[in-house]
Amino acid sequence: MNRFAFLLLIFGLLLPGLNSAAQNAGAAKTSASTSTGSSSLPSEATVNAFLKQMFGWNQELSWKVEEIKPAEAPSITEVTVLFSTPKGQQVTRLYITPDKKYAFTGELVPFGADPFAETREELKAANGPVHGPKDAAVTIVEFGDLECPACKAAQPNITKLMQEEPKAKLIFQNYPLESIHKWALTGAKYLDCLADENNDVVWKFIATVYDDQAEINEQNVDQMLKGYVKEAGGNPDAVAACAAKPETEKRVKESEALGQKLDVTSTPTFFINGRRIVGFSNSVPYDAVKAMVDYDVANAK
Repeated sequence: MNRFAFLLLIFGLLLPGLNSAAQNAGAAKTSASTSTGSSSLPSEATVNAFLKQMFGWNQELSWKVEEIKPAEAPSITEVTVLFSTPKGQQVTRLYITPDKKYAFTGELVPFGADPFAETREELKAANGPVHGPKDAAVTIVEFGDLECPACKAAQPNITKLMQEEPKAKLIFQNYPLESIHKWALTGAKYLDCLADENNDVVWKFIATVYDDQAEINEQNVDQMLKGYVKEAGGNPDAVAACAAKPETEKRVKESEALGQKLDVTSTPTFFINGRRIVGFSNSVPYDAVKAMVDYDVANAK
C-alpha cells in the first residue's frame, strides 16, 4: 500500500491493516522523544487523546508518538506517529495548525521557481556507488536497504530505467532500517566495502542479494554475502575484513545521517534531480517516473 492510499484509509477510518510494503517504513529513524523547546507545541498527551478519538475503535491498530517538533513551515507543528497493525508498520506525519484546532496529513512540499534546488545541494554529499556517466544530465539518488522487500520490488524498474535513459546516473546510498531488518546493516557494510574495491561489480552484488533476499538471515549473513561478493567478481575475504572495521560502519552511519537530513523515513526513497519519489513498483508507475526523468533530461541546464 502506498503512502497516499494508507493516509486515505487511516483518515477515512477504513484501515483494514497494512501489507508487506508498509513493513519497510523507517520507524527506527525517528527518535522516541517529544520536543520540549517551545511551549506552543501540543503535548504528547493531547496528541494521544486525539489519536484515541480518531482510531480507538480499531482494536488492531496501535500507535506511538515518535516526535513533536516545529515544522519547517513557520508556526506549524510536525508530529511523527508510528502506526502498527499485525501486518506491518507505517510512519505518518501530522501537521497541526498554529491555533491547534486542525490537523492535516501529507508532506510539506518545497515551493518556488526551482523547488528542488536545496535538496540537490544537500545530495552533493551522496557518495555511494555510481552507475552511469559522470556528466549525466540527471542524477538519481536511491536510499536503499538490501533486506527491504520494497527495494527488491523496485529493482526491476530502476534497472529498466537506467537501461532506457543513458543520460541519467544512479547513486545508491545505504539506508539500512536496522530496527526491523536484522541483517541490513551487515549488508550495507559489505556493499560499502565492495563499492570501494570495485564500483562496477557492486551492481551485480546488489541484484544478487535482492534475488536471494529470502535465503539470508542473521545466522548465515556473512557466509551468504561473501558468496555473493565472489559471484559478483570481488574479493570476499578482503570485503569481509573491511566490513568488520569500525570505519566502515561509520561510513554507513554517515549515509544514514544524510537520509535523515533529507527526511527519508522509508525505503526505497529516490531523489530525481532532488525530486522525492517514495517507492518505485506498483504504487509508483514506471511510466510516470520515466516521464519525470525524460523531462529533466530535456530541460537540463
